[in-house]
Amino acid sequence: MEGSVRCPANYVPLSPISFLERAALVYGDRTSVVHGSVAYTWRETRGRCLRLASALARLGVSRGDVVPVLAPNIPAMYELHFGVPMAGAILCTLNTRHDSAMVSVLLKHCEPEVMFVDHQLLDVVQGAFKLLSAEKGKLPLLVMISESTGCSSAASANMEYESLLMTASPQFEIKWPADECDPISLNYTSGTTSRPKGVVYSHRGAYLNSIATILLNDMTAMPVYLWTVPMFHCNGWCLTWGMAAQGGTNICVRNISAKAIFDNIAQHRVTHMGGAPTVLNMIVNASIADQKRLPGRINVMTGAAPPPPKVLFKMEELGFHVTHSYGLTETYGPGTVCTWKPEWNSLPAEERARLKSRQGLQHLGLDEVDVKDPVTMKSVPADAKTIGEVMFRGNTIMCGYYKDMSATKEAMAGGWFRSGDLGVRHADGYIQLKDRSKDIIISGGENISTIEVESVLFSHTAVLEAAVVGRPDEHWGETPCAFVKLKEGSSANAEDIIKFCRARLPHYMAPRTVVFEDLPKTSTGKLQKFVLRQKVKAMEKSLFKISGSKL
Repeated sequence: MEGSVRCPANYVPLSPISFLERAALVYGDRTSVVHGSVAYTWRETRGRCLRLASALARLGVSRGDVVPVLAPNIPAMYELHFGVPMAGAILCTLNTRHDSAMVSVLLKHCEPEVMFVDHQLLDVVQGAFKLLSAEKGKLPLLVMISESTGCSSAASANMEYESLLMTASPQFEIKWPADECDPISLNYTSGTTSRPKGVVYSHRGAYLNSIATILLNDMTAMPVYLWTVPMFHCNGWCLTWGMAAQGGTNICVRNISAKAIFDNIAQHRVTHMGGAPTVLNMIVNASIADQKRLPGRINVMTGAAPPPPKVLFKMEELGFHVTHSYGLTETYGPGTVCTWKPEWNSLPAEERARLKSRQGLQHLGLDEVDVKDPVTMKSVPADAKTIGEVMFRGNTIMCGYYKDMSATKEAMAGGWFRSGDLGVRHADGYIQLKDRSKDIIISGGENISTIEVESVLFSHTAVLEAAVVGRPDEHWGETPCAFVKLKEGSSANAEDIIKFCRARLPHYMAPRTVVFEDLPKTSTGKLQKFVLRQKVKAMEKSLFKISGSKL
């Protein structure tokens, strides 16, 4: 229409930073963050975040710089989610299970000026720095996050977090994004050490997905959220920002255990939490001594893999209400939700579990999720049988892969984000995953690239051929199972192979099971992994497994 305008003159780009600004006004004196005996109000949290942003600017961090952090769920990790974007920079939360080799690769890729590390993970970063130095790479300034300013290991860093805040000014002018599509965070996903994949989130996408996760978690004002989801996972499924929007209380826990979960629920009257099925399994298998009566209904969002039916039954018996969501790093975490319908409550328990294990439909922040033929891009029929690739489009899809335009174009071919997951659509429109086309293994909520594990196996002097598939595991969801054919005249046992892999990979990526046999192939020599998956299901009693081993 002639004379119309798209945006008003006073238009302001969307950003999750505004959630904290509002929380400090509306919920100023209410508790924002709790960690043991430490607690802050929303007004105090805003002040600390402004000091952090001021300190970053003083250290030379500019708009668009990447600021990585390697830390568990502690107050500093929460504050960095606001302080870094307030400085106009991009937050990069690294997986705390990464080893030095992986951290060095990611640091080389994102080229930071400043990095933050928790004191318990200092050895990992020091190892990464040694590897970077050997390659003559640039080392960032290191800020140590310690339990106290007197921490002895703080001397190994350039500066200490609390000391940095104390010397910074709270009178800092926030560097709001010039465009709401400017990046707010960088999240590395499954990739190899030779080609890391950094997923870029925008201020707009983070804002919208935060609101969407609030809604699908049934969060009203002032919830109490127990942090059993790692904040490094898709920025805590965007609830780091979402909790500020609702003026809630963040209960931070450094180490997750069944006892810690029940103790914190009872002490703080927790209303919401989340986690992969491994966390649910931990809860339902807690000892009687560790269990405590719940103060009320606890809403739990789970994802990564469909929770086993018996786990869902037990969670319901204990008083937890479970919501099943599905997504990827590229969809800011949760992208769909299996919205529960009241008429399903009267169905038999097994049928209820079957319905709840489906991935559902897009949440309100997404435009659409579909199951399509990846070649023709036509939607598959809603017959629960025809398999296609799950695809997404909308405002909560990544901006792209950092420094990798070719991978971005490939992932977005046809105007949809191609998940690489295979699924079906049911008659009611809900989707359900059936397989993972790229053979990614999801173990305890972590993505494991079978290609990377196989490359390590092939580097063993006794290995001729190797293939890795996921083995169903009640606790972890899946664990890597390696099928290996040895070279003629060579010898190695399962323990040798596992030990070899653990020396070269993070422990959670190393195979927990090894089978020695010829690998099935087609007439053209292509490996038939579907045959291996069938064997894994049928050979439960005959497989070698290290008893009591931990990821």
